[in-house]
Amino acid sequence: MPGRLQISVDCIDPAPLVAFWAAALGYQVEDPPAGFGTWNDYYRSLGVPDDELDDAQDAADSIVEPAGAGPRIRFEPVPERKAVKNRLHFDLKVADRSAPVAARMVTVDAEVGRLMALGATVVRRVPPGVIDHYFVVMGDPEGNEFCVA
Repeated sequence: MPGRLQISVDCIDPAPLVAFWAAALGYQVEDPPAGFGTWNDYYRSLGVPDDELDDAQDAADSIVEPAGAGPRIRFEPVPERKAVKNRLHFDLKVADRSAPVAARMVTVDAEVGRLMALGATVVRRVPPGVIDHYFVVMGDPEGNEFCVA
């Protein structure tokens, strides 16, 4: 039987991505496992060396959907920066696909504005053309692409 889905995102610094994606998705920072006061306490119990832990941020590196319905998202520190386009990305579906494209554009652009205020950047806008669809490709605070449609 399959377990619960976790999505892992490689990053240089989890803290900005934890804050951004929690706000973007309506998720919350995940509490440490039961019996541990902090995430660093938990990681130390697994044998992670102190020099790999950030006490200032307490290693909070994952977010969860408050009702437990969505996947857990973990931001895993790696030494290298993102170098090429993501092979996997998030699509944030905010507009009613049955609405006219002009109405969807208003909804999408409002969400794009909200996400920009949280630290995202616009990579490109893909206007309706041959197909009746509109979406915006954005980058999170580390440049990982995602789409808003």
